Amino acid sequence: MRYIKIHKEGRLILASLLIILFAMNSYIYINFPLPALAVNLIISALLLLFFAYFFRNPPRKVYIDDPSLVVAPADGTIVVVEPVDEMEYFGDKRIQVSIFMSVFNVHANWYPVKGHVLKSVHHSGRHMAAFLPKSSTENERSTVVIETKFKTQILVRQIAGALARRIVTYAHAGKECHLNEHLGFIKFGSRVDLYFPLDTEIFVQVGESTRGNETIIARLNE
Repeated sequence: MRYIKIHKEGRLILASLLIILFAMNSYIYINFPLPALAVNLIISALLLLFFAYFFRNPPRKVYIDDPSLVVAPADGTIVVVEPVDEMEYFGDKRIQVSIFMSVFNVHANWYPVKGHVLKSVHHSGRHMAAFLPKSSTENERSTVVIETKFKTQILVRQIAGALARRIVTYAHAGKECHLNEHLGFIKFGSRVDLYFPLDTEIFVQVGESTRGNETIIARLNE
C-alpha cells in the first residue's frame, strides 16, 4: 500500500497544526451552526493536505558506478548555467548551476556526490525572491564544500527565498557524505546553487526540470 512519507523536518509542524485545527473545529462545533463547521472542516483538510504534500519525503535511490557524475541535489527548475566569480570560498571563476524550488517541489536536499565535507557554514541574510541573482550572496544561506576522492572540490549553497524562513543543513566539516543521503531541508520556496571547476561537463540547460537524487546534471573532469 502506497502512503505519503513525511520528512522529519515536518512532523512536529504537522502534529502542531493537527492539534490547532482540532481545537478550532471543536470550538466552532460547540458555538456555531453546522454550515460553519462544514466550511472550516474543508479548509482544515486542505491545509493538512498541503503541508503533508510540502513535507513529503519520496524514497529515491540512485545507483551510479561512475564517481565523476554529479546528481541534482534538489527538485526544481534550472535557472542559471554560467561561469561566475565565486568569492566566498574558491576566490576564482567557477561554473554556477542553480536550481529554483517552488513551493510545490520536494524540499529535501541530497548530496550531489560522494566525498568528504570540508566546510559547512550558515550565513544570515535577506529573504528576497530566490530566483533573483543577488539571492546567492545576499539571502540567508548555507555553504557546503565537498571534496571527492579524486580531490575535486564543489560547493553547494542552500539559499532561503521570500517564503523560506529556515534552512536546515545536516552537513558538517569532517563528515563523509554519500549519494542517497540528505544534505538538508529548506522550508518553503528556495534555491540551491552548485559551483564546479570550469572543465566540468554540464548536462542541463536553463529551463529544464530536475529531480533530486535522480537527474544527472554534470560530469567532473576526474
